[in-house]
Amino acid sequence: MTIKRGSGGAQEGFARILANTGWLLGGKGVGAVLSLAYLAIVTRTLGVADFGRFALVLSATGLIQTLVNFDSWQIVVRYGQPHLASGNGDALNRVLRFCILIDLGSAVAGGLIAAFIILAFGPLMQLSAGMGWQAWIFCMVMMITIRSSPTGVLRLFDRFDTGAFAETMIPVGRMIGAALAWMLMPNVTGFLIAWGAAELLCAISYWWLALRVGGDRLGSWRAGRALDARRENPGIVGFLTATNLQTTLSSVGQQVAVLVVGLFAGPAGAGLYRLANQLANSLTKISGLLSRSIFVELSRTHSSHGHEALGTLFRRTNRLALVAGAVIIALILAVGHPLLGLIAGKAFLPAYPLLLLLGIAACIDLVGVSYRPLLMATDRASLSLRITLVSTVLLLGMQAALLPIYGTVGAASANIVASIAGFAMMGLASRRVLARSDMKEAG
Repeated sequence: MTIKRGSGGAQEGFARILANTGWLLGGKGVGAVLSLAYLAIVTRTLGVADFGRFALVLSATGLIQTLVNFDSWQIVVRYGQPHLASGNGDALNRVLRFCILIDLGSAVAGGLIAAFIILAFGPLMQLSAGMGWQAWIFCMVMMITIRSSPTGVLRLFDRFDTGAFAETMIPVGRMIGAALAWMLMPNVTGFLIAWGAAELLCAISYWWLALRVGGDRLGSWRAGRALDARRENPGIVGFLTATNLQTTLSSVGQQVAVLVVGLFAGPAGAGLYRLANQLANSLTKISGLLSRSIFVELSRTHSSHGHEALGTLFRRTNRLALVAGAVIIALILAVGHPLLGLIAGKAFLPAYPLLLLLGIAACIDLVGVSYRPLLMATDRASLSLRITLVSTVLLLGMQAALLPIYGTVGAASANIVASIAGFAMMGLASRRVLARSDMKEAG
């Protein structure tokens, strides 16, 4: 087999990144449109205070998911590719079963953590005993619908289109559920049921499609033990640990922020912050979508096309991210305020400064979206983890310092400071990795 090097391999990888991101954007585009509709239903039905309680439950659940989720899809992609290429379906199946065990263990751990958080901090978040039980049940539903493993199968077989379809089940389910809750149970409980049902629908769709796409290429489900994957795939445990900690650290600040704002400013303040954060993330969804596509292609390019192609692909994705970030900031400035009023009503307009600040922070992260995938694809997971730890500690420290003085605006401003610091550190590390790779190849 002839291995392509240089710009040819990079051009193919960049084309696949655009195509795969396009599929993901298509699914997210449907979700973005529907999210505006169901978010309008929720905010206008519950009002500021009850929406704040709803937001606290969602944030607490998201925080727990972040703590226990191992992003096992990256393991399926990273360690499944050699087995798929060699036609060893049984070894691939053991990697998949290993990831399923991890997801099940995460669900159990998440349930225990949820019980502790609700018992210890429920009163501080102004959650009644009844609401505490509802929050725990909702959290358990979210835990058992972790779908990272089937996501990895679809991405391993380069079926981002199928994954995009499965992902649309969440906004579709939420839209239908929100409409039913508005008509039949217009309270926090009704919307929690709707959100939980949407997650179940999405998980079922992912598994059905993954098994259909994988078919016989996934090997036998009875071949060997799942734990044999540790021996057959050296480094899998270290990679697993690094990806989990990075996912936890990169997301925990965002989820903790809503909880901390709730403790300082009450449910109303938490609701405003959550709404602004959700809208800002909706406008910058391309960051996460690009990151998923980039990781797959950088891993493939690094192993198959050499360092020159890797550097070319990295620079092209950087330019794409820079343009996308500039466009999104312009959109926030142009339509952010009227969009906020249209979706949530005049009562939520005080969230616009938060939307602007959080949107800028998210766009900074978008511009540097290819840095972490590069470090992960070139076996620098520990370096990426250390940088993420520093930026997360900085975020939480700045929030603790600014929130008592400037309120929710201070908490949002902390995101910009942490994003700039993380961008600078990740960028420097990435360029050093490419420089050393070029030196080795030249030598």
